[in-house]
Amino acid sequence: MKSQNIGVIGCGWLGLPLAKKLISSGHNIKGTSTSLEKLEVLKQHGITPYLIQLSETSVLGDITSFLENTDTLVVNIPPGIRKNPSKNHVAEIRQLLKHIDKSQANNILYISSTSVYSNKYPIETITEQTDLDATTNSGKQLIEIERLLKTNLNLNTTILRFSGLIDKNRHPGQFLSGRKNIPNGNAPINLIDKNDCIAIISELIKHDIWNEELNACYPYHPTKKNYYTNYCKDHNLKYPEFKTELFSKGKIIDSSKLAQLLDFEYKTSL
Repeated sequence: MKSQNIGVIGCGWLGLPLAKKLISSGHNIKGTSTSLEKLEVLKQHGITPYLIQLSETSVLGDITSFLENTDTLVVNIPPGIRKNPSKNHVAEIRQLLKHIDKSQANNILYISSTSVYSNKYPIETITEQTDLDATTNSGKQLIEIERLLKTNLNLNTTILRFSGLIDKNRHPGQFLSGRKNIPNGNAPINLIDKNDCIAIISELIKHDIWNEELNACYPYHPTKKNYYTNYCKDHNLKYPEFKTELFSKGKIIDSSKLAQLLDFEYKTSL
């Protein structure tokens, strides 16, 4: 595989292990963090570190040097709207795009979310052909960001929409344990393990898969009630209690397009 100069914008929970994986594959990696203390961690792992902070009016930090001689960018920045509901993440990405347009980087892998699709009743199977119709503020902003990237003719952009990201230490079952009256108990789960996410991103870069829209979700969709009750049982946690309304809203994310394109098999079961 040809070595590339890759920039990972957002070296956090997903971005840091992704950067380490890409280094092990022979790539040269630059990575960003908003934390000064995190820069030394990145450096220890062989990542050239940059302190970069997006705002609605500018990009703080040496973004020009970060983008210099970069072939491919992985943009992995969660909207952060749950913590800050008034945040304009679209404006932040617009500021970033101003700098990307001035650089030589033209391959962009944007990490989005299947929250761009709304939950429905009756429950529907969602493919890449399904209309983007988010009802949440976060989902609506992701739709607008995807539009900005897809209509930028200077860029080869692949949109990768992950379902709920988990790993063994960060699992919604731990949060739901012991809770009561949880709605939509009959809705299906849509989850994907972090290790599979990293493998998918690596394969997309390896095979130069650009100008695609792809959903990524583990192909297993039991009801929330059954799945999280069994999870808590297996981990000796207090069982959650779900409402099992007849009219539970939800969706089933179909990621068969990605599986066929990459001949990809999920390695980490839920």
